[in-house]
Amino acid sequence: MNRRLVVEADGGSRGNPGPAAYGALVREAATGEVLVELADHLGVTTNNVAEYTGLLEGLRAAVQIDPDAEIEARLDSKLVVEQMSGRWAIKNDTLRRIALVARDVVPRERITYTWVPREQNRAADKLANESMDAVERGRPGTIRRTPADSFETRSQPDPVPAGPRPAVVGWGPDIGAPTVTLAVRHGVTQHSVERRFSGSSEGFDPPLLDLGIRQAEAAAAEVARRGGADVLLCSPMLRTRETAAIIGALVGLEPIVVEGLQEARFGDWEGRTFAEVLAGWPDQMAEWLASPDVAPPGGESLADLASRVGAALDEVLAVHRGRRIVLVAHVGTIRVLTARALAAPLSSMNRMELGPASLTTLTWYDDGNASLRGFGESTHLEDLPPHAGA
Repeated sequence: MNRRLVVEADGGSRGNPGPAAYGALVREAATGEVLVELADHLGVTTNNVAEYTGLLEGLRAAVQIDPDAEIEARLDSKLVVEQMSGRWAIKNDTLRRIALVARDVVPRERITYTWVPREQNRAADKLANESMDAVERGRPGTIRRTPADSFETRSQPDPVPAGPRPAVVGWGPDIGAPTVTLAVRHGVTQHSVERRFSGSSEGFDPPLLDLGIRQAEAAAAEVARRGGADVLLCSPMLRTRETAAIIGALVGLEPIVVEGLQEARFGDWEGRTFAEVLAGWPDQMAEWLASPDVAPPGGESLADLASRVGAALDEVLAVHRGRRIVLVAHVGTIRVLTARALAAPLSSMNRMELGPASLTTLTWYDDGNASLRGFGESTHLEDLPPHAGA
């Protein structure tokens, strides 16, 4: 008879969405003995994402203890229990992605899901709150304890002193491996060659040109040369899906479309050149260039774009924490990610130049820090003919 383990998991978000963390522990079913406790901070996300992540990490920990064990997962989230049991549909794309990963951890015939009242899930809830409290005090939110080190870990002073995070990334204590995003801009389209506004408004979704395909192939070779990735994500636009498909074919990954990563909507300016917009909407153009809060007629402002892309990034970091991600997107999307990593004002975005099929490398740490490792790199394109526009 296989060993039986119990996974207790929970998650919390202070704001929903807000600063969030998960907590999980694994018990010996026969004795109730706690074998491992774990928790981690997830940045800004929702309760549901935190609860699903707690389940996923708890299952991974149980399988590490005994890959052949039968597992009972106990949660106080009716939503997670019903959806993972297959009785309720999972309509949210982010939750569906986490659920699919969790279902691959343990074969369906060796796991059951049980709903328990909140008071019976206090241990996991306490771990999640311990992680959130630690980050609020400027300490790492990562927790992993076993019975052998439990007393020692809890009785020692916190390894990171209270106070602000280090001003220079890498000068503080070791906080574990970051999540790495290698952002690839798509190859050229006819709109980019002609320097036309090319966003995500309905009806404007041009494909790659032959040169754009060759640029995507060169970017794919460079991604492969750098060691590939664990996951490949892309915006839903045609040009990014085409670029991602070329990269995926070379590095052996299936692209996953992430809503929210598409370019800004330029509304009435879509498909027009800068000169045409300047002639037709001189006042609106001047206001748009002067303020990130001003949107083109029928379009999105830079502030709107930053909010949308930021929310998508939070979900990506929650689902793929600690992994190496290739993310195929657009000028606006990558500018937003770069500004966020650098804590730079949105007004800086228009000063960032990104060529087609260029690579930008950003790292995201569990304590909330981030860093820029490479921006707009394009040496892999040197053997290709120059393009007419950005």
